Amino acid sequence: MPRSEANATLAEWTLGVQGEVESMLASVLPGADVAPAELHEAMRYAVLGGGKRVRPLLVYAAGALGAPPAARLAHAAAAVELIHAYSLVHDDLPAMDNDVLRRGKPTVHVKFGEAVGLLVGDALQSLAFEVLAQSGAPSHLTVAMVAILARASGSRGMAGGQAIDLQSVGLALSQDELEAMHRAKTGALLSASVSLGALCAETAGPQAVSALDEYSSAIGLAFQVVDDILDVEVDSAALGKTAGKDAAQNKPTYVSILGLARARELAAALRERAIAALEPFAGRGERLRQLADFIVLRRS
Repeated sequence: MPRSEANATLAEWTLGVQGEVESMLASVLPGADVAPAELHEAMRYAVLGGGKRVRPLLVYAAGALGAPPAARLAHAAAAVELIHAYSLVHDDLPAMDNDVLRRGKPTVHVKFGEAVGLLVGDALQSLAFEVLAQSGAPSHLTVAMVAILARASGSRGMAGGQAIDLQSVGLALSQDELEAMHRAKTGALLSASVSLGALCAETAGPQAVSALDEYSSAIGLAFQVVDDILDVEVDSAALGKTAGKDAAQNKPTYVSILGLARARELAAALRERAIAALEPFAGRGERLRQLADFIVLRRS
C-alpha cells in the first residue's frame, strides 16, 4: 500500500505503513548471523514482528502534510521506533519495572539475560541516530531532526520522565505533577514523531508548527491517559504486557488520581483538542485526525 494513497481506509493505510517500517527496520538491524550474534539476535527480537508502530504512523501522518521523499520518511520512522524499542527493553529490566511480558512474549532480559538487555537498549539507541543521519535529507534538516530526537529521548524528555516515574512510586502526585511526568516520559517521543514527519515534508511555517505542537501536546497526554485506563480494564493477553502492574507497584496514574470516569472524560477532551488543532490543515490533516481517534478509542 503506497503511503500516498489518500483514499485508503485507516486500516489499509496503517498496514501499508507498518509494512514499510517493518521492512526498513529489518534492513537496518544487523543480521542474527553477524557477530556478536546473540546481541544482534536480541536486537531483532526486541524490535521486529510486534507493536502497533504508533510513533512511525505519526511520522507518516505528519509527512502527509507535504510530499516528502519515501526514503526520508522511512528512515525517520525507523529511527523513532528504534528509540521506542530501546526504551521498552530498558523499562522492563529488573532495576526499572521488572516486567516479564512485552508484546505478548517474554521480555528481552527474560529471554537473553539482563546484561544482554542493557546492551540491546544501548545499541538500539545508537542505531536510531545512525539511521536518521542516513535519511538523505539536506544537512540542515538532518541536524534539526537529530536534535529533536535527541532532546525527546534524553533527560529533558523520555529518560527524564522515567526518572520521575521511578521517584514517584508510592507518592500522591497532583494531576499537574502527573501531567508533567508524562509529557516527558510518553509525550516527548510522540511529539517528536510528529515533528520529524513535518520536517521530512518541510512543513515548518509558524502556523503549522504551532498547530502541530498543540496536536502533539494533546495526543501525547491522551495516549498515557488511555494506557492508564486500559491497565485496569483489559487483561494481559489483550494488552500484550502485564495488566494491573501500575496498581501493584503503587504508581500514580490518571485512574488512581481522577477515578475511571473522569479519566475517560479527560481522554475524550484531549482527543477533541487534538482534532481541533488540525483545522489549519483541512484535508491534509486527515491521517493525524484518524490517529487521534485510534489512540483514544483503542482497546489494547
